[in-house]
Amino acid sequence: MSVNSRILRTTPERVWDVLADGWLYPLWVVGASRVRDVDDSFPAKGSQIYHSVGVWPALIDDSTEVLDVDPYQHIRLRARGWPIGEAEVVIELGPSGAFTEVVIREDAVAGPGTLIPEPLKGLSLKWRNTETLRRLAYIAENRSAS
Repeated sequence: MSVNSRILRTTPERVWDVLADGWLYPLWVVGASRVRDVDDSFPAKGSQIYHSVGVWPALIDDSTEVLDVDPYQHIRLRARGWPIGEAEVVIELGPSGAFTEVVIREDAVAGPGTLIPEPLKGLSLKWRNTETLRRLAYIAENRSAS
């Protein structure tokens, strides 16, 4: 399991606006190349984002499903990218003074990723999610209010 956190210099509402827009995922999720479709009910429980991961021309089409959601508090996702496998990702938002602390917890839950030794898996996820949080901060802190 990898755990990353970052203080974003904006409100939980502005961070949630980014998280709740499935079409924005390839802008901030490292590895997501494009979104092909988003369920109209996203980010409701059971809704999905249909995405591609990788680098063209070696793209893998798959999906990410919302397992649990508490708007402005957290979202729990099942990210798929077969044949690489599946990961469970929890993104939590919490107040930090006038700003927002965002915590990402991620672990491989199915497929070859579960066979990678924990220290190596944890390190690679930590690097990836450090950049993911950096990208999320750029968008949430600088995007015009909706």
